Amino acid sequence: MFEKLLISDLNLDGKKLIIRTDFNVPQDEQGNITDDRKIKESIPSINYALSKKAKVILISHLSRPKGEIVESMRLNPIAKRLSELLGKEVKKLDDCLGEEVKSEISKMQEGEVILLENIRFYKEETQNEENFAKELAGLGDLFVNEAFSASHRAHASVVGITNYISQSAAGFQLEKEIEYLGKTLKNPKRPFLALLGGAKVSTKIGVVGHLLDKVDAVLIGGGMAYSFLKVKGKSIGSSMVEEDKLNIVKQTLIDSEKFNTPIYLPTDHVVAKSIHSTDHVMIAEEIMQDWIGVDIGPKTTSNYISKIKEASTIIWNGPMGIFETDAFSKGTFAIAQALANSSATTIVCGGDSDAVIDKLNIEDKITHVSSAGGACLEFLKGKELPGIVALTNK
Repeated sequence: MFEKLLISDLNLDGKKLIIRTDFNVPQDEQGNITDDRKIKESIPSINYALSKKAKVILISHLSRPKGEIVESMRLNPIAKRLSELLGKEVKKLDDCLGEEVKSEISKMQEGEVILLENIRFYKEETQNEENFAKELAGLGDLFVNEAFSASHRAHASVVGITNYISQSAAGFQLEKEIEYLGKTLKNPKRPFLALLGGAKVSTKIGVVGHLLDKVDAVLIGGGMAYSFLKVKGKSIGSSMVEEDKLNIVKQTLIDSEKFNTPIYLPTDHVVAKSIHSTDHVMIAEEIMQDWIGVDIGPKTTSNYISKIKEASTIIWNGPMGIFETDAFSKGTFAIAQALANSSATTIVCGGDSDAVIDKLNIEDKITHVSSAGGACLEFLKGKELPGIVALTNK
């Protein structure tokens, strides 16, 4: 059971409610939003607050302006789309703090919504600077964290603000994320399968280690697989390897035997001369010198799909190859489709995996799709997330 206050536990009547959202959505070169899922995920909490006569003040970041004002990273397109989704005006301010912001908030009526400017225009945000957090807290009466994907960061608008406001609660989407992930790890229906991919073994090796005594098998693909294969003495050509992580990879393979949890690795590969060109592409079981592994091969794909069919609970994080290139995407897309066809509880954990789900338009066939990459990984590593710890206990 979630032991922190929820938005539904708060008395919101007439209160100024600060909601930390994550509107860090992708945009094209013209500033058009290309995927509004994160905005949509905030709607239930915002609508709930409005129904309880709160005055809603929204805080979000967008991209990484590194403490400077970057015109292309302003939140104006976010406010426009959010207004459309809510069916009411969202007033966008051009700053996060200052007299003008305070003046606009002081004039708010019950049921109104204000969106502050990109919080990361201030370097004090990522520094979790005390006075900055205190000023943010002074804008409202209560605080709700609806940004699970930012909750692994000890930033001012996620953690610091909670020190200077009377009550801090979880929004509905954050609660959903924690409940799904927590329940899955604590009491999964078995067989329980972890499917991990992506480029770097350094970002996932902690997850593999933490899951070994919880899952029944780990399936590995993507660039991270080649560090494992190198440790096992396989030919990997010029494929990506993190040399400084090979010792921990070796220990992880030893631990997998200790826990009797098999780690499955690719047995064949789609290989190319360059990740930037599809002129020279072939299937190989051994990767030759000067060739690069860019996707799992058909035998591996078939084997992994058979494991997926046998599983009752599956967590997936990270693509099986460089799926952005069509010639290198077959393994990843086949795995995603297998998850969609599965009768298992399926949880897709952020990173690029959610982009694959979107591209194939199969979100309705996945039990839970998290848009949080880093936070999801930290949670799967068994780490406490600062943004969750900071909330008020029930």
